[in-house]
Amino acid sequence: MEGLTNKVVLVAGAATGLGAASAHRLAQYGARVVVGDLNFPGAEKTAAAISEAGGQAVAAQFDISDDESVKELVVFSVRTYGHLDAVHINAGDMAAVSKDTNIVDIDLEIWDRTIAVNLRGHMLVTRHSIPELLARGGGTIVYTSSIASFTGDPERPAYSATKAGINALARHVASRWGREGIRANAITPGLILTPEIEQGASPELLQSLIARSRSPRAGRPSDISGMVAYLMSDDGAWINGQVVNVDGGTVLR
Repeated sequence: MEGLTNKVVLVAGAATGLGAASAHRLAQYGARVVVGDLNFPGAEKTAAAISEAGGQAVAAQFDISDDESVKELVVFSVRTYGHLDAVHINAGDMAAVSKDTNIVDIDLEIWDRTIAVNLRGHMLVTRHSIPELLARGGGTIVYTSSIASFTGDPERPAYSATKAGINALARHVASRWGREGIRANAITPGLILTPEIEQGASPELLQSLIARSRSPRAGRPSDISGMVAYLMSDDGAWINGQVVNVDGGTVLR
């Protein structure tokens, strides 16, 4: 893809899973990557693997729910590479998601934690990144949302609400700063077989989830990382304010 060579990209939430896959893919296309995560050993492992493969990456620990920590992550990124060109926001608290029951029963601490990480945290990374992107004459933000932002679900109301909020956040950023050169888009994955999901889900559950899509297989992390790279590249230069389904045809809209 064109236009990623030497770009400085912050991936917020990249120790494992989709964020790690995106960090690897961006580095393969020549980007210089900051691997940010609360899980610092995991971030270091991802950065080291990128470096061993010939890419450029550094690890940084941060807490997306803490404003000062997010601010320092952005400062670190600029201090390390001199500027910031693009941001991929991918962080989530899966422990909280596992306790996200329904509106009647959900523990308010789980609701508040999900909002703090999935929505407020994404806002914090956005607000601290935008001035640095503007200093470069523009840049790109890609959010990881979910098809849960569209589909009705008897469980996970906090998760679904925050993902719908992320879609709105992407549209807001595109509307407010698009003419100043900032592009903001959200990706809504379907079932993606990350190593964590493959280890934790039964074959029967996975088959039932695949049956809901219009594809013969579940998604792979590379399906998402490819779209992240495309949206950040020059090939995706005229895409702004969009919510892009990458779900094997699960949701048609």
